[in-house]
Amino acid sequence: MLAAALTGGRVMRWTIAAVLVAITLLPAQAAELAGVKMEDSVEVEGQILVLNGLGLREKLWIDVYVAGLYLPRKMADAEEILASDTPRRMVMEFVRSVGKGRICGGWREGLANNSPDAPESVKQAFETLCGYMEDVAAGDRFVFTYVPGKGTEVRVKGAVKGTIPGKEFADALFACWIGPNPPGKGFKAGLLGG
Repeated sequence: MLAAALTGGRVMRWTIAAVLVAITLLPAQAAELAGVKMEDSVEVEGQILVLNGLGLREKLWIDVYVAGLYLPRKMADAEEILASDTPRRMVMEFVRSVGKGRICGGWREGLANNSPDAPESVKQAFETLCGYMEDVAAGDRFVFTYVPGKGTEVRVKGAVKGTIPGKEFADALFACWIGPNPPGKGFKAGLLGG
C-alpha cells in the first residue's frame, strides 16, 4: 500500500510538472495584422486592458503602420470610447520608415480633421507631442497611454518622452484614429473591432 501511494504521488508530480511545462511552451495570445503581432491584453496601472481591434494605416496603397487600441472592455462606439474617462492605450508599430516631419504633419492633419474647434491649449499640446517624435524605421513603436488624472504618457521606441496632461488632449489624440475623419474608414472599423 505504501509503495502504491509513493508511486501514485510520483505520477501526480510528473503529471503536474508536464502540464506546467506545456503551459510555458504555449505562445502568448496575440493578434496579427500585416505581419505585426500585438498582445491580446496589457496591464496599465494594475488594470487589464483588452485589445479592442487592429487597424492598418495605408497611404497611397502603401502600408505605413499597424495600430492596436486597448480598452478596459471591448467597445464598438467611438463616441462612447472618447466620452469615457477610463484608461486607454494606442500602440502604433511602423512597417516602413517615416520621417519625423511626416509624422508631425499627420498629427496636425488629424487634429484639424477631427477636432477643428480644439482650444489653443490642445493645439500647443500637439506641438509638444511633435517635439517627442523621431524618425522611425520598420519595427519601431509609439505607445500612447491615457490614465485619468495623470494624462497621456508618450513612449517612442521604448523610451518615455513625457506625459501630456488632460483628458481633452487625450480625446483629441485618440480622435485622430477613431474620430469622424480617421485616416481611413477600414482603419477605424478595425480599431473598433469590425
